[in-house]
Amino acid sequence: MTGWVVVAGLGPGSEMLVTPEVTAALAEATDVVGYIPYVARVAPRPGLVLHPSDNRVEVERATHALEMAAAGRRVVVVSSGDPGVFAMASALFEAMEARPDLASVDIRVLPGITAMLAAAAAAGAPLGHDFCAINLSDNLKPWPLIEKRLRLAAEADLAMAFYNPRSKSRPEGFRKVLELLREACGPERLITFARAVSTPDQRIETVTLAEAQPEMADMRTVVLVGNSATRRVGRWVYTPRSA
Repeated sequence: MTGWVVVAGLGPGSEMLVTPEVTAALAEATDVVGYIPYVARVAPRPGLVLHPSDNRVEVERATHALEMAAAGRRVVVVSSGDPGVFAMASALFEAMEARPDLASVDIRVLPGITAMLAAAAAAGAPLGHDFCAINLSDNLKPWPLIEKRLRLAAEADLAMAFYNPRSKSRPEGFRKVLELLREACGPERLITFARAVSTPDQRIETVTLAEAQPEMADMRTVVLVGNSATRRVGRWVYTPRSA
């Protein structure tokens, strides 16, 4: 049996947003590897082995997937959203770089609908012009670097999408983000909190920076900040393409 690794994005939550290409790869797989809640989204079946693991062992998880593929297994490494956006695709190539003996493994990366795009669609079109995405977790990069990137993005008048805004172990970081944004962008800038996008628990709320509170975000929330031209029309929020 010839082994392979597919790094797949499961989309933001709804099964309707999993691509047919990803569904086909899962149907062929002998093994599924990933963070515990993402593996739980894959239905068990005879002949399929599930390998859930903690969220702080990404490179180890990727190495395990490569080793199984080298031994002839058909492995799907699952991420939520898109695997190339703050997810497992980078970890897989990092693991391969550290293990040249695994460089010949057959690899495919299959895109998925990342949370910021699903959130933007649910809100309207707040990312309708130039934007950036920033992971607010300081687990893998220092906080001063996050602040630097936030300030530069605000200075460039980019719309922004924030992943991992606030966790129980990092409750103060997002408060600092809001303070920085009020200073850099002004209190009237629109900010959208999109929680559990595409699931039955979806909640979309747009307020001004003056009204935003840290408790409005958690780890299931994507936060979208408009640029200086972003505005409301009815219940929608959009950024003009001429902005």
